[in-house]
Amino acid sequence: MTDNRIRKIVVVGGGTAGWMAAAALSRFIEGAPVAIEVVESAEIGTVGVGEATIPPIRLFNATLGLDEIDFIKKTQATFKLGIEFNGWGKPGSRYFHGFGDFGPPIDGVPPHHHWLRMRAAGETAGLQEHSLVTMMADLGRFRPPTPDPRSVYSTYSYAFQFDATLYGRYLRGFAEANGVRRTEGKIVDVALRADDGFVEAVVLESGARVEADLFVDCSGFRGLLIEGALKTGYEDWSRWLPVDRALAVPSQNVGPPTPFTSATARSAGWQWRIPLQHRTGNGYVYCSQYIDDDAAAQTLLANLDGAALDVPRPLRFVTGRRRKFWNRNVVALGLAGGFMEPLESTSIHLIQNGIGHLIEFFPDRACDPKLADAFNAKSGEEYERIRDFLIAHYCTNQRVGEPFWDAVRTMSLPDSLKATLETFRATGSMGLDTYEAFFEPSWLSVLLGQQVWPKDYDRRADAIPLAELSHGLKLRRGAVRQAAEAAPGHADFIARYCRADPPPDA
Repeated sequence: MTDNRIRKIVVVGGGTAGWMAAAALSRFIEGAPVAIEVVESAEIGTVGVGEATIPPIRLFNATLGLDEIDFIKKTQATFKLGIEFNGWGKPGSRYFHGFGDFGPPIDGVPPHHHWLRMRAAGETAGLQEHSLVTMMADLGRFRPPTPDPRSVYSTYSYAFQFDATLYGRYLRGFAEANGVRRTEGKIVDVALRADDGFVEAVVLESGARVEADLFVDCSGFRGLLIEGALKTGYEDWSRWLPVDRALAVPSQNVGPPTPFTSATARSAGWQWRIPLQHRTGNGYVYCSQYIDDDAAAQTLLANLDGAALDVPRPLRFVTGRRRKFWNRNVVALGLAGGFMEPLESTSIHLIQNGIGHLIEFFPDRACDPKLADAFNAKSGEEYERIRDFLIAHYCTNQRVGEPFWDAVRTMSLPDSLKATLETFRATGSMGLDTYEAFFEPSWLSVLLGQQVWPKDYDRRADAIPLAELSHGLKLRRGAVRQAAEAAPGHADFIARYCRADPPPDA
């Protein structure tokens, strides 16, 4: 019987995507020894601005066996309880998308339906007053959740805000310790097999050929293999997500770091703020149809907390995804596979998902198209559900009279998002699928935060006497407030357990 197992994997490009892939593959590909080689060039910079994450990153790190405290110190990380949205409903408005729930179901009914019933009866307390993670963020507090389901401290999760370049270096060390080889070199050509069009080798500027059975394309926006060599095609989603440029700049820290990322609406897009231990990451994501680059840079620099540490670095992109993430013997991860703007910090999450699917559907040298089809279907659905969640932020805005915001509020929507919004507006429920990166509490935070109100609630909530329900929700709010106030300050927690050394150039 012929042994057709994969013997060699080449990862094209380093950065966060490349070293995440190399680290995970070196740890989890079982069976016959598989050589893994990362080909990257110091001449080609990485984007390196994706400094905020969502909670599944903790699972990725833990599965690799990384020590969380060491990881935090090595990447200058802070903790992230969610995202603060400023001005997305109306100018001056604020809401918080926290990584937690609003309490347990009551008699089998999700808690927000009971809250909607109380609101209809005149209750003025906000839904987010029932969220411990929101209250901790508002107070600048942090403590890790507990696994004890009886504790209010079990009702949330957390992610990280870190230096993506340092994270790539950290994972490179892990991968190389696991036997991954790094080759420095600029790729100038891609050789395809004549019989089936598979990638046979990449050719370096030095003339060296690097051959493999399977190639993982982490070459960024260029998609050197998936697009440059295989002409896979791209689905353009800019009709729904029209921002097409970003400017990124670090700034000095002023005051203690917040345990959350901020997204503040601007005239032609939005500005991010991501506090790390050694600096703050900032950027303006905007649509070039409504503002020029110079005005965007002025807006960004005028709205920094501290002094800029560099000049704004420009990025240009088209939101969307490859028509296939896996084509022949090439699997595209990160920006090579698609780009979802960083509004909900999903870039690293999508890399993580792609790696997980590759391990799940790991092929032999024939790269059975059925495996690629399963990979592409799963990945495509995940991209589309995240796309819909991002669009929901834009199309529900209330910034009337501003050309950019008027355009995204009145645009046509994907049928899948239309169905979700129509269901919510009618019933207060969403009917979400299983392949969700963001579940009902996340959608509730955004839709209710932007004043999208359902006409009705789950009538099973009427079974509880109103006075009893009012008392129960009041007790929940009190427990949440007390627990939030008892948690240590975010900066204090970092100083006590995981303060990083100052960077060499600090």
